[in-house]
Amino acid sequence: MTSPAVPPDVIRVGHVLGAFGVQGAVRLYVIGDPARLVKLTRFFVEGRGWLRVKGRDLHGPGLTVTFSGVQDRDAAERLRSAPVFAHEDELPPLPHDEFYYHELRGLPVRTPGGELIGEVRDVQDAGPQDLLLVSHANGDSLVPLQAPYVEIVRDSSDPKKPLAAVILDAPPGLLGED
Repeated sequence: MTSPAVPPDVIRVGHVLGAFGVQGAVRLYVIGDPARLVKLTRFFVEGRGWLRVKGRDLHGPGLTVTFSGVQDRDAAERLRSAPVFAHEDELPPLPHDEFYYHELRGLPVRTPGGELIGEVRDVQDAGPQDLLLVSHANGDSLVPLQAPYVEIVRDSSDPKKPLAAVILDAPPGLLGED
């Protein structure tokens, strides 16, 4: 039996940390605010496909979730480290001053003076510090997604695509320049 492929219209929201208890619940590490995912009724778990949520609870920095079809601790433990996704259309809307990380992919990266540096290829979860993967003339670089290095610029004229660019004030050497 082959594992279902990750659908193109899903967004990675975290990964399974491991089993929680003995009745099949799992602990999820959530990228961003776990409270945003509490109302979702299903997740795509890599290697298993779509799993219906039977129960969920906020737990520390993540969620504890019980999935239909995951009956015991052994089954839950087999999901350890599996990436977890949600359908993009099922994610709740965010306040105007917030964004989902997937919205950064493809944005131009510019200097504070407006010069084009490159493009955001991905956002990587690196534990306590999330990183932007930026493609530029010298290759790819991982950039801390935090002030004072990064500022997200909005385009108030386009409500469907409110993020316009990433302004990067990179310290010397971060982008592989001499």
